[in-house]
Amino acid sequence: MADDVMTKTTGIARHGAARLPSVEIDSFNIELKDEDGFLGDRASKGAFRKILERWRKPLRKSGKDPFGDEDSETISKKALDEILVGDDTEASAVVHSAIEEFAQELAHVTRRFLRTKAWAKTECIVVGGGFRDSRLGELAIARTEIILKDEGFGVELEPIRYHPDDAGLIGALHLAPSWIFEAHDSILAVDIGGTNIRCGVVETCWKKTPDLSKASVWKSDLWRHADDEPTREGAVKRLAKMLKGLIEEADTEGLRLAPFIGIACPGVINEDGSIEKGAQNLPGNWESSKFNLPASLVEAIPMIGDHDTAVLMHNDGVVQGLSEVPFMQEFDRWGVLTIGTGLGNARFTNRRKENGRKDKDDKAKEDKTDDKKAAKKKKD
Repeated sequence: MADDVMTKTTGIARHGAARLPSVEIDSFNIELKDEDGFLGDRASKGAFRKILERWRKPLRKSGKDPFGDEDSETISKKALDEILVGDDTEASAVVHSAIEEFAQELAHVTRRFLRTKAWAKTECIVVGGGFRDSRLGELAIARTEIILKDEGFGVELEPIRYHPDDAGLIGALHLAPSWIFEAHDSILAVDIGGTNIRCGVVETCWKKTPDLSKASVWKSDLWRHADDEPTREGAVKRLAKMLKGLIEEADTEGLRLAPFIGIACPGVINEDGSIEKGAQNLPGNWESSKFNLPASLVEAIPMIGDHDTAVLMHNDGVVQGLSEVPFMQEFDRWGVLTIGTGLGNARFTNRRKENGRKDKDDKAKEDKTDDKKAAKKKKD
């Protein structure tokens, strides 16, 4: 049975692989700790809400809380963004104060990552996750970069370019080998989270931009499984149904869908498609040795078009970070932090030679050789 699972799910690569077509994954899902517990908890979206609540307390005591009785957990990001530029200076000051304190926490956590062996020489960090999708998130990221640069860390921090929901799907393209794109113009992608499962058809635009920089989500489907509280088997069945619906729609529209499904999933992903740890927020026990999501999907969707289905799964933070591959080519080493329920993380090293790109040393050698040829020609 184990051999059968491997044949059906890892024919083109291994799940959770450290070596992908565009990058080497130096580390992912590192769980750093301090005396208070997991370090990532200090820079999560929940941590920001707790900080906001603390800054409201002084005003609440005097009866001047600009947010009234609304719980800090339920104030929308849109409302907080509007307050930042609104006429209520006290309310704006509260949000700015919360942003500053959160930036200090994020800087502290980032500093700890940068001092690990796996994150040494990191040149740029992209920040994703739901928190990034707001003006207050962008300000916190920018402020964190300033704090780190003031301390002598030569690292750039940038908000992830795609919407976080799209990034978790588009990144799946970089799990697939490049030959898949020659005969197909789209793939299926799945982004599994503790609250939602999102599926989508991702158009590659490979012929126009072979680096996949113009890839986009053609259509997606979202299910808030947390509202339904399904069993594990029920969740897989619903996921397969969503994917089958997207396959039918893609076929109706004439898309050339690849027989490939890329999956982003929380936790440490083993090469056989099992989940070692980190999937505790998913419905049911996804860490059971008897459960294998890629194998379950191959069983439910054995073929896409005229070809056998191939499935590849990796950590969700890794996949979201992979959406940035085309835009990180000026760096050798870069990382991603995703601010959500926790703090996802991954560090990458670009594989430029394998992508037909020249690394800095090769380019320097060629420039030197060209200079010598030019000098010789001038002398002759």
